[in-house]
Amino acid sequence: MKLISWNVNGLRALMSKGNLIPFIESEKPDIMAFQETKMQEEQLNFNFDGYFRYMHSAERKGYSGTMVITKIKPLKVIYGIKEKDDPKEGRVITLEYPDFYFVTAYVPNAKDGLKRIDYRMQFEDDLRKHLLKLDKKKPVIYTGDLNVAHNEIDLKNPDENHFSPGFSDEERGKFSELLESGFADSFRELYPEEVKYSWWSYRTRARERNVGWRIDYFVVSKRFMKNVKDALIYDQIEGSDHCPIGLII
Repeated sequence: MKLISWNVNGLRALMSKGNLIPFIESEKPDIMAFQETKMQEEQLNFNFDGYFRYMHSAERKGYSGTMVITKIKPLKVIYGIKEKDDPKEGRVITLEYPDFYFVTAYVPNAKDGLKRIDYRMQFEDDLRKHLLKLDKKKPVIYTGDLNVAHNEIDLKNPDENHFSPGFSDEERGKFSELLESGFADSFRELYPEEVKYSWWSYRTRARERNVGWRIDYFVVSKRFMKNVKDALIYDQIEGSDHCPIGLII
């Protein structure tokens, strides 16, 4: 089974570039998650043939949002991580399958100066509780733009970024806390020394120079790692400031 995740930085923009459908047709994912769709469901005027589609949009138009397409109809779909998601930013979708839960998230950016770090920390705590609750029932596959480079190997210039959003001690600590609670970073488990990135700033020709960050992940329940055949980073695929990532199980 092939699973793919991609922060598309605007689904309609990516579709207009013509990058998405050829990629789906080439890779044929069984389940594909999208983050930062930046659209309402009624604005979606195209179909994904052969897939069921589940969309969670932010109340604020043109902002945030997640979506999952899947060849396999889930047993259940959960939108959000609490009974009352406030603010309503469309950041999490959970799909239940017979043998695992599939969760995609667009984790909030802490913003310059870590202005939104308190919200980010609360989100991380709420999401971890959600994942642990699911994990008690069956293994979890958690994917998306998690907006953190966990270790120095995960970004080009770590020394310059210790107080930057996405590489602060607080954010890295929350990711460590998640892993220590019974989860594994699938790519780093399989490739402990490999340097690959999934996001490049649009500034200063960062992608051309490969000045990037690895902030998109497939995190799985530790006991599920035995089912993981490969973890992929499609760093040659363009169309967004992020590239797609994949998991073969």
